[in-house]
Amino acid sequence: MRAVQYDRFGPPEVLRVNDVPTPRPGPGEVLVEVHAASVEAGELAFRAGKLRAISRARFPRDLGTDFAGHVAALGSGVHAWTVGEQVWGMMRHFTFGAFAEYVAVPEQRLARAPKNLSLVDAAALPVSGTTVRKALLESAGLSSGERLLVRGATGGIGSLAVQLGKALGAHVTALAGARNLDWVTELGADAALDYRTTRPQDLGHFDVIVDVVGTDIGAYQARLTRGGRMVALAFDYDRPLASMASMGLRAALSPRRMKLFSNNPSAERLAELTAAAEAGIIRPVIDTVYPLTGIAAAHERLEAGGVRGKLVVDLRL
Repeated sequence: MRAVQYDRFGPPEVLRVNDVPTPRPGPGEVLVEVHAASVEAGELAFRAGKLRAISRARFPRDLGTDFAGHVAALGSGVHAWTVGEQVWGMMRHFTFGAFAEYVAVPEQRLARAPKNLSLVDAAALPVSGTTVRKALLESAGLSSGERLLVRGATGGIGSLAVQLGKALGAHVTALAGARNLDWVTELGADAALDYRTTRPQDLGHFDVIVDVVGTDIGAYQARLTRGGRMVALAFDYDRPLASMASMGLRAALSPRRMKLFSNNPSAERLAELTAAAEAGIIRPVIDTVYPLTGIAAAHERLEAGGVRGKLVVDLRL
């Protein structure tokens, strides 16, 4: 089968589409024929080697975290799925490999794909959707009537945070680039501000801040109300380890105000995301769809910035 791999750290050009053996599902696993997978921002740092200190995988390394496709085969002990079913899901926690024609994953990493979405559209949601739902519903406990600031509202996670925040009844302020202000307003933002010309001190105070940028955390944390909560969903990719350490310290010193987490959703959480998508509470936002051979171009585009929503790879192209 075809799969995206890289055998050294570097720019997007290190990514290759290689022929590799098709995996076989082990006990408790499901083999999924992948139709589409999405590009995650965090993978850029892994590919560039900025996180080599915490990543021990050997070369060649795989790429891709979430996917949508069809059940192709079942490992022993699997009874909840049937061959041919449309599913979506995620690779094992802290592993990659979704940019491949087939993946073998534990059945707990799967849920039924939303019936109202194509598999290409569905592929944009598993990681971002479960992250945003956990951030707003569990970590922040966002309530109707509260003021929510979404910093980095244009991307895959930010665009969903705007949607879900509005659906929960919050007053949503979105920080985005100037050309995207009308667009994030259409997603549901009550106020949209240009992040280039809006300083933290120019803002009011917020009950919840979702940060998908990872810089100047202290300045934005200062904009919290007395009982406010900040959920940090990104780190500074130019200084990742120092950024992670700084955020960890802030969370340790003020655990009620600074919320950190690593998204590792259960099958039940994925099923809840399916229900939310079918109910129209959140909808995927896709900027561009690439063929598998366009994975390097997709990474280049994401690094350049300005992407609205997610970039998705369609393995059928």
